[in-house]
This record gives sequence, structure tokens and C-alpha cells, in this order.
Amino acid sequence: MLVSATEMLKKAKAGHYAVGQFNINNLEWTKAILLTAQENHSPVILGVSEGAGKYMGGYKAIVGMVNGMLEELKITVPVALHLDHGSYEHCYKCMDAGFSSVMFDGSHYPIEENVAKTKELVGEAHKRGVSIEAEVGSIGGEEDGVIGMGECADPKECKAIADLGVDFLAAGIGNIHGKYPENWQGLSFETLDGIQQLTGELPLVLHGGTGIPADMIKKAITLGVAKINVNTECQLAFAEATRKYVEEGKDQQGKGYDPRKLLAPGFEAIKATVKEKMELFGSVDKA
Repeated sequence: MLVSATEMLKKAKAGHYAVGQFNINNLEWTKAILLTAQENHSPVILGVSEGAGKYMGGYKAIVGMVNGMLEELKITVPVALHLDHGSYEHCYKCMDAGFSSVMFDGSHYPIEENVAKTKELVGEAHKRGVSIEAEVGSIGGEEDGVIGMGECADPKECKAIADLGVDFLAAGIGNIHGKYPENWQGLSFETLDGIQQLTGELPLVLHGGTGIPADMIKKAITLGVAKINVNTECQLAFAEATRKYVEEGKDQQGKGYDPRKLLAPGFEAIKATVKEKMELFGSVDKA
């Protein structure tokens, strides 16, 4: 059964580890992540962007697929199904469809409007037992049509959003979506520390987890990060494994047209990537 992300992230912050949010793009992604979480006794968050939601046939189709897998695969670890970088309208759509968690990304609005919309959505989400993430500042780069300039968040604005009762908070601290450029300046731990000091026990979220050095990940966790989002790294691993399989001509051996064989190397690559991240984040055996 799907659960909200609130309790798993409270436990993570108190226990000084982080829960991974791994974005799903199809059945293979979903199955690989759920099986890896079960095998490693780790809580997990399945992230769905608005674009991925449309690609997979709609939010109700995704809820049906995930709930079916939880039952059929006998998944017993805590699993949250979470809207990633959601608009105001799509937060409602996902709650109606049966998502257990949503993110309202109001970071592109003036802070007053971000506060007003977040406040309304917090009330609605909590009425339904759904956890809610908000964002202040912006995550650099582009992911699924969401573009950010990478501004660091103002800790005072973070407190204003935190005081609305959000369950966890994403704040821009120099992190970006996609691959990090060679001239990347790194995470602003001064900003992160300032945010934690003003928001107390509220779990913080690090978007753009792909490519951040392990030592920075570990330091961010000590400063209150309890949820780390990974998407690009799984995509890169899947693409590389699939490309290698085709280029080596393995798809021409036997039933080369069988999609289950063609997608199998990418499936295993996702599992390996997710396991590696769960070990780095410290969530193994925390279910």
C-alpha cells in the first residue's frame, strides 16, 4: 500500500540518512526501483514528472500500475508515489488520482503568491493524508520542461514556507538538474545551514542528485537533507546498457525483436544505480 512520505522522511532526518526519490518513466523503471528497494530493505519514493505522467497514459494509469506491482511483487517496504515539480492544477489531479505525495513548485512565483498557493495545497493535501513538498529558490538547468536559473534560496523565505506546515522543503543551494558542468561551483552549504537553522526539524530535499560528489551528498545529509532526487543517472545507465547491447549485436541473437530481452540490460543497469545510491544515502535496512 502506498504511504505518504512524511514519516519516512522524519525518520531519515532523525537518523541522519536520506531516502532516494527515483523518477519513473515506464514499467521497467518502476519494477526495477521497487525490487531494488525491497531487496535492500529501503524506503523509497517514486517520482513522476508531469511529462512522464502524460507519457505513461495519465496519473490514474500510473497509480494502478504501481499499486498492482506492490501487491504482485509483494513489496513490503514503505513506498510513496510523488508528483515531481508539480503545478497547482496537477497537484489536485494527482491527489484525485491516488498519489500519496505531491510537490508544488511555486518557486517561479513571487514569494507572496508561492506562500498563498502552498498554504491552500497544504490544507487540501493533509485533509487527504497526502504529504506535500514545496520549493524556494530554483533548481538550475532543465528537467521535463521545468527550467530554473539556479538561484540560491533565501532562508527567511524558506521559513515562511516551512511555517505553512509543508512536510518537506526543496531549496535551491546551487544544485541543478541534468549533468553538472565542469565549471560548477558546488553546493552552497552556508545557504543549506542557514535554512536548517530557521526551519528546525523539517526534512530538506536535494534535487539534482546526479553527479554530486559523494562527500557533498554526505555533508548535505548532516545539514538536514533527508530526500535526494535522482533521475538523470538512471537514464544515463539505462541508455548506455541498451546501446551496448544493440551495438554488440546481441539483439540479433535469437529473438532480437523481443522487447523483454532488449530492455533487460537497461533494467539491470537501473537496479545497480539505485542500489548504489541507496548505499550512499544510508537508507539500506532502514525500512
